[in-house]
Amino acid sequence: MTELAARPRRPYRVGYAPGAYDLFHIGHLNILRHARSQCDYLVAGVVSDEMAELAKERRPMIPLVERLEIVRSVKYVDAAFVETVPDKVETWKQVRFDVIFKGDDWRGTAKGDKLERDFAAVGVDVVYFPYTVHTSSTQLRRALDALAAPPAEQPLTAERR
Repeated sequence: MTELAARPRRPYRVGYAPGAYDLFHIGHLNILRHARSQCDYLVAGVVSDEMAELAKERRPMIPLVERLEIVRSVKYVDAAFVETVPDKVETWKQVRFDVIFKGDDWRGTAKGDKLERDFAAVGVDVVYFPYTVHTSSTQLRRALDALAAPPAEQPLTAERR
């Protein structure tokens, strides 16, 4: 048996892994690694600055051009696509993927349920991967904001006068 024949066949031809990919971290890498193991060709959807602001009510810290280059350079990613519309089915019409990958923090939520319904209608599977709880762009942003904040006003003590 050859090495190729011994490998299990991947269930999907084209996979799609959307995200803002702001402050790229291990959770992003985990999603892309797991997604690539489930398909022959992985497209990473990098959400535009405007779309990220619409979804998260804040602009990404890293500009789109840089986020796109970072994601495009990850070895698990075959192509990167800029998402400019909020409707993932509209994105599917442009990219034509067989499966969409999301973190399992979406599972059982209103937006996850909608994603599953919308994609079931066009024959696209939704696959969830474990969300990396200990690291997120939101947590990193909070830490950076705390570092950048001016120190709290403290009353002058005898030693500081």
